[in-house]
Amino acid sequence: MKPLISVIVPVYNGQDYLENCIISIENQTYDNLEIIIINDGSTDRTGAICVKLKEKYDNIRVVTLEDEGVSAARNAGIDMARGGFLTFVDADDRLRPKTLDVLYDNILSTGCDIAGCGFQTFREEPEWQGQLLTLHRIKEPAVYKPVEYLKQEILKGNSRCWSKLYRRSVVGNIRFQKGLSIGEDMLFLMELLPYVKKIAETDYPGYGYYQNPKGAMNREFTPKYMDQITCWEIARDKAMIIDRSTESEITTILLMSIMLVAGKIAMLPFTKRRLQRESVRICREKLKKELKVPGAYEGLSKGYRFKVRFFRTAPGLYLALYHFRKYR
Repeated sequence: MKPLISVIVPVYNGQDYLENCIISIENQTYDNLEIIIINDGSTDRTGAICVKLKEKYDNIRVVTLEDEGVSAARNAGIDMARGGFLTFVDADDRLRPKTLDVLYDNILSTGCDIAGCGFQTFREEPEWQGQLLTLHRIKEPAVYKPVEYLKQEILKGNSRCWSKLYRRSVVGNIRFQKGLSIGEDMLFLMELLPYVKKIAETDYPGYGYYQNPKGAMNREFTPKYMDQITCWEIARDKAMIIDRSTESEITTILLMSIMLVAGKIAMLPFTKRRLQRESVRICREKLKKELKVPGAYEGLSKGYRFKVRFFRTAPGLYLALYHFRKYR
């Protein structure tokens, strides 16, 4: 018998999609699974759906938290997990039927501690069903050492905790950092890297990522959006423990993150934008500080260099013109 895989599914107000997510997990060709659903303080019918699913499937366990956030929910799932392997699936997403088999086989064939796969996005149920009809050749995975994975995957955008299978032994006592609404995935991976021997990645699109219009990246700016900057500041400190040469590259990403936050503030109506003066001040001060890191500014594209100079010189005018350009 293949070893048990623990599938951890955090959910908050997921009445419209949780059941389809769980069905996609139950339909895996890898059949030795336990599914841990963490209902994190949902106020809709999610709790009732969890009860229904637990009654229908004998491999489901459910735990309820009091709206503690996705990091706390995933941590609770890790604590409860009995499997020798772990994976995370967000409640509005899906898995292709062969996904966990592909990831497990890649770990087995390469001796890696983590195996990841690609993903496809979808907005509507018919779009996802259409994607399932498309066959994909399963190729040999690329295998990375930790420093290689940091430079070639995490810093190139593959900073997601989902779409990956982890040996439980390598996760150990590492947990997701609470209090962050953006970037907790990446920091979890960064925490793991010093304990990992090798990581495998395949382009097989085994994960279905729902582009939720109500997702965190699509919501109006609030001060919590500043977490996008904080997470890269923390990531830089962790990355430099692994390889100090990453400082300028990560600082370049940090500069772009600051400008993305500024752009999010600029999208607010004028009356709301005025209330975010402190956030604007923080962004500007951090920008000036990070520009002192050698090589960081040079790593930016021409467009970002212009934005950085403009915002540093005249933040109020930058935000006003950005808003006008977006809404004219």
